[in-house]
Amino acid sequence: MGAISIDSGHYGDVVLDGVKIAVVFQWPGPIHEGHGRCQPIVDARANPAQRDAVLKIMTGQDTDPFATMFAVFASTLEHAYDPIFTTIDFDVDVDERRGRIHVDGVFDLTGEPIRNPVTGAAHRVRIDLPHGFEYELAEVGSGTGRSQGNIALTLDGTYAQFARLHLNNHGLIRHRVAA
Repeated sequence: MGAISIDSGHYGDVVLDGVKIAVVFQWPGPIHEGHGRCQPIVDARANPAQRDAVLKIMTGQDTDPFATMFAVFASTLEHAYDPIFTTIDFDVDVDERRGRIHVDGVFDLTGEPIRNPVTGAAHRVRIDLPHGFEYELAEVGSGTGRSQGNIALTLDGTYAQFARLHLNNHGLIRHRVAA
């Protein structure tokens, strides 16, 4: 389960500023072995052109093969359900590893920092992927969520990540020099 809010972007002539998307994925085993299922969700406030654009992005269309997480994950799916258009609300602070996502009628998810097992204090862990297809840097946290509908999941205190994405149809737009 996850969501993205597009701060600034476009698909051709379609302005995507402020559009929100969400997704629920499920695989029976390791992602790379495939047979996954996906429930794409687009915020109901998106106009028809924006809906069409983000659904093409989410399914890896018009993207170089394996250049983005959308194209990679799409290649592992056995079934993608028809998109749901509903209200997506969320608030996230990437640096603090805190977030809340509410996708009306589909899922609720909260994220928080992982805790030091000895002191209980918030513990900061990062994933640095200088050559990755998802992001350059992600903050690791703990997530708890429940989804319903086509893919019903219950996740308690599981892996969560918080990241700022900078993508185009050729992949990650890199802002740092890879080591």
